[in-house]
Amino acid sequence: METVYIRGFLQQVEAREIILHARNFTALFPVGHRRSERFRYRLPRVRRPTRVHDHRWPLGCELLPPPSTTEASPVLKFLTIGHRGVMGVEPENTLRSFVAAERAGLDAIELDLHVSRDGALVVMHDPDVDRTTDGSGTIADLTLAELRALDAGRGERVPVFEEVLDAVTLPLQAEIKDIQAARVLAEVIRERDLADRVEVSSFHDAAVTEMSRLVPGIRTALIGSRYGLDIVDRAVDAGAATVCLNLRRLTLEIVEEARKRDLRIIAWVVNTQEQLRLVHTLELDGVTTDYPGLGERP
Repeated sequence: METVYIRGFLQQVEAREIILHARNFTALFPVGHRRSERFRYRLPRVRRPTRVHDHRWPLGCELLPPPSTTEASPVLKFLTIGHRGVMGVEPENTLRSFVAAERAGLDAIELDLHVSRDGALVVMHDPDVDRTTDGSGTIADLTLAELRALDAGRGERVPVFEEVLDAVTLPLQAEIKDIQAARVLAEVIRERDLADRVEVSSFHDAAVTEMSRLVPGIRTALIGSRYGLDIVDRAVDAGAATVCLNLRRLTLEIVEEARKRDLRIIAWVVNTQEQLRLVHTLELDGVTTDYPGLGERP
């Protein structure tokens, strides 16, 4: 084990594994792993700051002096958020999955919301029921009674948002898909005084902006899957305090820019120790995970 500093981040690195931060990507590749043969990197032992010129390193990697130990850094709670409950072991977006997440000791629960034909706030990820139930059709074309008749896995029924609020006590991160869902959710939040318990997230900037307009002071998050540095400006413009970002596309440049703009950063989906190590290296604020035992999956 040797200690090195790569672009300002302290690394405890074993010979068989290295975390690399390059200009266009951030990746962790075990040396010798079959899927990563073309990324076989080993750290040179250095006693002073030096730039690495070895052709095996991606352009932009640099060994730097350690950060000052006198700099104050705030200690914030690291969040583990259950993805659709604990969808790795229970049917996703069901009361069974949400209760399991709470019992497992996760800090919060992420869920997805759509609006049924008769205006119910239905908890389901996809716009249709085909993948996660024994039925077929689009949620927007089905009534709540029709949705209730479906099996969502292991005998579970499709829940509505209000049922989740009563079934668990954890904070919730509710993902909305459009402005219509924002308006229905805003009404529930106002009626039940949920602004301190619910954070609203979306891939759609307009939905985030609308949510902030409807419920002033509500915490919001912009989600990014295929994104670039512009995700930071988009989040700020939409009034979001958090960005929820696909870990596979996250770069150090994006992290640094988000920090400059005082944005909280949540990574998804994080299911292994290797992914979790990268998250801690980047000093993110939390993760969304499919499993109750984060990092215990192979």
